[in-house]
Amino acid sequence: MAWTLTTSLDEFRSAAGGFLASDPAANTVLLTIVDRVHRDGPQVYGDAPPRYGWWQEPDGAVTGATLRTPPYGQRLGRMATGAAEALARLLADGDQRPDDVGGGREAVFAFARELERLTGRGWSVATNERLYRLGELTPPPTPPAGRARPAAPADRELVARWFAAFAAEAGVNVPGDLQADADQRIAVGALLLWEAGDGRVTSLAGASPAVAGMSRIGPVYTPPELRGRGYASALTAAASAHARAGGAAEVLLYTDLANPVSNAIYRRIGYLPVGDAVHVVLD
Repeated sequence: MAWTLTTSLDEFRSAAGGFLASDPAANTVLLTIVDRVHRDGPQVYGDAPPRYGWWQEPDGAVTGATLRTPPYGQRLGRMATGAAEALARLLADGDQRPDDVGGGREAVFAFARELERLTGRGWSVATNERLYRLGELTPPPTPPAGRARPAAPADRELVARWFAAFAAEAGVNVPGDLQADADQRIAVGALLLWEAGDGRVTSLAGASPAVAGMSRIGPVYTPPELRGRGYASALTAAASAHARAGGAAEVLLYTDLANPVSNAIYRRIGYLPVGDAVHVVLD
C-alpha cells in the first residue's frame, strides 16, 4: 500500500478518476477542483502548481485520494484512517507540509494526530462542517419579491466584492484575482443572483457544473444588512433546481455547524445530512 504524488492532472485523473466518481458525495470537493483545473488551467487557484495523490492497495485498487492547490491547504477525499496517517508521514518534512487540512472528520483527525506525533506541531479545529445531500426540493412557500437569474459579465465587480466578503466572514483564503475568478464562474453559468422586486441584487449562490453526476452549492452570500428576508432560502432553492437541470443527480452542500440559521434553512428546502467534515489548522 502506498501513496503516489504528482503534479500531472492527467496522471491523477487516469489513476484516480474512477475512484472519485464512485463516491461523488465523499469526494465532492476533489471532483469540483479537478473539473475546474481541467477547464480553467493549473493556475486558477494560485501561481504554484496543484499537487495530487492517490492511495493504492496491493492489488492495485485505488481507495484514497488527496490534492492541494496552493495557497489552499491539503484536501482529503474518501480514505481510511491508515491512509491518512501514511499521507501525514509522507508530507511531514519539506515544503510539501501543509498549514491546514480539510475533509472527512476521521481522516483529518488521523492526519493531524500523526503529523503532531512526528513533528510536535499542534493543531486546532477551525471549522466543523456538515455535508448535506438534496432530497425532495421544497422551495419556500412565500419567497421574497423578485427572481433568480444567472450572473452576467456586468455583475463581475459585485460578485468579486461579495466573494471577498464571504471569504472574510468564513475565514477562508481567496484567489489572487477575484475578478478573474468571478469571470470564470460567470462564463460557465455557475453563479446565480437574486434580483429583488426593485431591481437590486440581494444575494448570491454558486452551483458548480455537474461532474460525475454531482454539483455542489456554494458559496451562498447575502450582505448582513439584507439578511433575514428570505433571499438566501429562495436563491439556494433556485440554485439547487438549476444544478439538477444541468444534469446533477446529486446536489450537495457544506454548512458550518456553528451557524444554526443556515443549517435550518437548508433542511427546510430539502437537504438531508450525509456526514461531518472538519477543517483543521496546523500550528
